Amino acid sequence: MKILVLNCGSSSLKYQLIDMENEKLLAKGICEQIGDSNATFTHKVPDDESKLIKAKPTLMADHGEAIQIVLDALVSKEFGVIDSLDEIGAVGHRVLHGGEKFSASVLVNEDVKAAIRECFKFGPLHNPANLKGIEACEKIMNVPQVAVFDTGFHQTMPDYAYLYALPYELYEQDGIRKYGFHGTSHRFVSGRCIELLGGKAEGTKIVTCHLGNGSSIAAVKDGKCLDTTMGLTPLEGIVMGTRCGSIDPAIVTTIMKSHNLTPDEMDTLMNKKSGMLGLAGTSDNRTIENRAKEGDERAMLVESMLCHQLAKYIGGFAAAMGGIDAVVFTGGIGENNPQYRTRIADSIGFLGTAIDEEKNHVRGEEIEISVPGSKVKMYVIPTNEELVIARDTKAIVDTL
Repeated sequence: MKILVLNCGSSSLKYQLIDMENEKLLAKGICEQIGDSNATFTHKVPDDESKLIKAKPTLMADHGEAIQIVLDALVSKEFGVIDSLDEIGAVGHRVLHGGEKFSASVLVNEDVKAAIRECFKFGPLHNPANLKGIEACEKIMNVPQVAVFDTGFHQTMPDYAYLYALPYELYEQDGIRKYGFHGTSHRFVSGRCIELLGGKAEGTKIVTCHLGNGSSIAAVKDGKCLDTTMGLTPLEGIVMGTRCGSIDPAIVTTIMKSHNLTPDEMDTLMNKKSGMLGLAGTSDNRTIENRAKEGDERAMLVESMLCHQLAKYIGGFAAAMGGIDAVVFTGGIGENNPQYRTRIADSIGFLGTAIDEEKNHVRGEEIEISVPGSKVKMYVIPTNEELVIARDTKAIVDTL
């Protein structure tokens, strides 16, 4: 079975086509600036550069047209990897927010679509786009659609971890609580870490660090999420590319009053103008890393803040779990920034972490970076959220 994996953003569409017989990636790409005159289409086939379409200007008025462009490319003589669309057995959709309704992936039906709509208030940029992708596929393709929720993995959190100390009726009436995100990534890398630790989830205590433009950390005990850093929205937690992470809530009203900002303007400030961008003028971690090496104080500040917060959360989660067996780094920053990993290992060295610096500088592959005999093992495990979505989709379709 071949499965098409879609991740629809407000004006973008990322895709992968995966052959589930051997879990081989056949093609991937992205449609960007959908609905804009500057829209582009990129299509790649692994190990075959002759089938590359690189940021080609392509008019696409909506997600339906974007999906049709993707499907046309997949079966085209020049760039295609399949002979017919009949080879695609199902579509797996990444959906940002499932609220409390979904702890696992589900076959899409009208009730599921209604639940996704109910969560528009929690994911106003992502959930509507995710639903657009589902509905567009339903019109174009007569195959099962599966929704895989970013929040699903974190639904095992106990109430004392996910509730906020606000009036309880706000939780009952409005669903105000911590949900967590990057769930497919945390599930993939924690599952792989359990395999590396011996294959038995029971008794394991793992902290997974998904670090990129958006970052979150999760405490995974016995293979289940106990706690995570992101909250009601992806804004909570550690400093990120453009997000401020956790701050004193009174800061919000203070800034709104002193600068006469509307709620939407304040939301934009915290989500799109803060974090690394707000502190150092760029959200690109490689730029920050290079500037820090040159002695740029703001860049050095960003690095110190990030490492301090990571160490604080890892140590805190270790305490909450009653110990720790392993720390996993994943995501663009987690997989590619050895100096962060070294600084964090040094900061939490009292827990029993020690890094092999030669292994720590290996890039682009799964590797244990802790020295032999370390009490706490440290791993770099490249994430594969699309494969998680494809596996869930296949498992559901196989039961039909």
